[in-house]
Amino acid sequence: MDGGSKSARTTATETLVSFLRPARRILVLTGAGISTASGIPDFRGPQGIWKKRQPVLFDDFLASEEKRTEYWDYKSEGYELYQHAQPTQTHRALAELERSGRLLLLVTQNIDGLHFAAGSSEDKLVEIHGTARWVECLSCDRRQHPEAPVLQFRRTGKAPRCECGGLLKFATISFGQAIPPAAIARAASASRSADLVLALGSTLSVYPAAAIPLEAAERGAPYLIVNRGPTDHDGYATLKIDEDVEAIVPSAIRQLVSG
Repeated sequence: MDGGSKSARTTATETLVSFLRPARRILVLTGAGISTASGIPDFRGPQGIWKKRQPVLFDDFLASEEKRTEYWDYKSEGYELYQHAQPTQTHRALAELERSGRLLLLVTQNIDGLHFAAGSSEDKLVEIHGTARWVECLSCDRRQHPEAPVLQFRRTGKAPRCECGGLLKFATISFGQAIPPAAIARAASASRSADLVLALGSTLSVYPAAAIPLEAAERGAPYLIVNRGPTDHDGYATLKIDEDVEAIVPSAIRQLVSG
């Protein structure tokens, strides 16, 4: 279903609500498209971050001081962007969906921490690619706020280390780094028991996250996708709305929880 005009958006919103209303165990998967309105750029799009800078692979980070410096230079550059970003209406609406008791689990591919800032609880949130809210030691697992390590890097130009001597890295999943099994297990369990899946702002092209909705869809659970542009799962969707999530989802959830 294509959006565009105000009347088309109203129709799309009403259709989304009609699918959501019978559901009581909703699994939500979110991607970069829900955070662009917060000023967080995507990674893979035409203007994405990776068109300008290639990511540092996890093995290279471990093996090379030069690569660790490159990694921290990139993270330092974007630090204020993440710190100052505010949740969108979609982030806040999903927290409201949780409070309504209809949310089974919210799985996000985003590292920006905006679901947490909007009020989503850790009990119902899986940040499957980690979070930029913390820096962690790869040796002792201690976590800390990013400000001090970032300022240390800016002052010295050297990749910071933990008090124990271990390497410090943002608590995000780099290429080549394993996603924690517990995160995958929570998401897979939700997919097995959800009675509806809602994918928002994602091209659904990055695995294993993109596999999460498919088990529910293959069981026959309605699979709803809201995303501007095509996704890799359009052929699986019960309903596809080709529209910016901000134009559809907050209004739909407000109608759902108020009615």
